[in-house]
Amino acid sequence: MTEAGLVLEGGATRGVFTSGALDYLMEKDLYFSYVVGVSAGSCNAVDYVSKQIGRTRDCMIHRGKEYSYYYGLKDFVKERSLLDMDMVFNKYPNELFPFDFDTYFSNDMTCEIVTTNCLTGNAEYMTEESDRDRLMKICRASSSMPLVCPIVNVDGIPYLDGGLADSIPVKHVQEKGLKKIVLILTRPEGYRKKPTSKAVGKLYRKMYSKYPALVRTCIRRPVMYNRTEEYIEKLEKEGNIFVLRPEMKPVSRLEKDYDKLMTFYDHGYEMMKRELPRLEAYLEK
Repeated sequence: MTEAGLVLEGGATRGVFTSGALDYLMEKDLYFSYVVGVSAGSCNAVDYVSKQIGRTRDCMIHRGKEYSYYYGLKDFVKERSLLDMDMVFNKYPNELFPFDFDTYFSNDMTCEIVTTNCLTGNAEYMTEESDRDRLMKICRASSSMPLVCPIVNVDGIPYLDGGLADSIPVKHVQEKGLKKIVLILTRPEGYRKKPTSKAVGKLYRKMYSKYPALVRTCIRRPVMYNRTEEYIEKLEKEGNIFVLRPEMKPVSRLEKDYDKLMTFYDHGYEMMKRELPRLEAYLEK
């Protein structure tokens, strides 16, 4: 196991790029001592720690309707969610695409999952070392996108998507004292988020009127994200971080097309394969 921090950005179905890259690393038996995942990155993170090559891919890319986690209009109105989160974080790990809890909990690797505390608006870096249900609930909270997924209560506290408060937790990893950082992004070089529009800001205030700190975090997210991207680019120029990011146009956040998703997955796999010598050189220097 290599003494380094692995940071996995989210991006919903754009996470298939990350799963391709991680599958290649797992095939090469290359594991890091610490991994932190955000939103879809948390799903990739736990599958990496459980050493299940192809699991994230299989969960996210399929043709069969019986595996679909998208709600229709009727269920959307009923559940107040675009996605069937029970399918993803209950039926998938326990029935359809079994998650190897035993390997996960016995692994010496540290795995942190980023969530956003709705009460404080701050990021929390959560772990779970024995409770199967709580682990999946934390992943669910980390992956629950605002406005389209319901709030998730963990230990009596409301949480949402970790990407709201800390989309790319590079500074968090630095604060832990790890000298080597490997970052997998799901957006191409130079990407920046546009400012939150007045209409979306109004929607945040209406939807989360009970959580003013969360509203502030949601509205400020583009500013904080762009600052983090600038910081990452600075670290790259200094040679103090390894970054893998797509070189093709990413799939949409809620892409359903099988071929498009597989192409983006393959892109992540082939890019990590191509960049492995550069990664090894970075880790060894």
